[in-house]
Amino acid sequence: MTAQHEPTDDVLVRRARAGDEEAYGRLVRRYMKSAYAVALSVTSRHEDAEDAAQEAFLVALQRLEECRNPERFAGWLLTIVRNRSRNLVRRESLRTAEPLPPGASGRGPTPEKETERAELREHLQRALDTLTPIQREIVLLHDLEGWKHREIADRLEIPSGTVRSHLHFARKALRGALAVTEEIREA
Repeated sequence: MTAQHEPTDDVLVRRARAGDEEAYGRLVRRYMKSAYAVALSVTSRHEDAEDAAQEAFLVALQRLEECRNPERFAGWLLTIVRNRSRNLVRRESLRTAEPLPPGASGRGPTPEKETERAELREHLQRALDTLTPIQREIVLLHDLEGWKHREIADRLEIPSGTVRSHLHFARKALRGALAVTEEIREA
């Protein structure tokens, strides 16, 4: 089935409400990456973002009847994702992490590669943290997920020009933050 013949969110939500599991599955597949990006913009951790996105889809399924505008399912879902992500961050801040036992090893990347990746993630996360939450969300949806300005505007219920403005200033702030971080690393 081509993208032109894909059912709209409105159609899929109505089918899912009628018990069509495949319709809800299509909605999940359609918005999983976007939900993850939004969750990551709030939690800043891959594992937490996955958990929050999955939890949000379960909540959305349970509360599907509460979605007043099925054609705006994505915006409704992403609101749930943001709220679940914030709740997860609050819960996690109350927990203390247990250290790994000495000598624990895995079959993953080498410690050097992991350190390099961790430094890069930390470097990028610090730059993203300089943004406002809305800027961070727009950057992740646009640059990571490939959403168009109009799609983001519709989903977040803000004007398209505002999306462009947020994206422009967010990228400018990111360039500045990344340049400062690079100068510090080289010093």
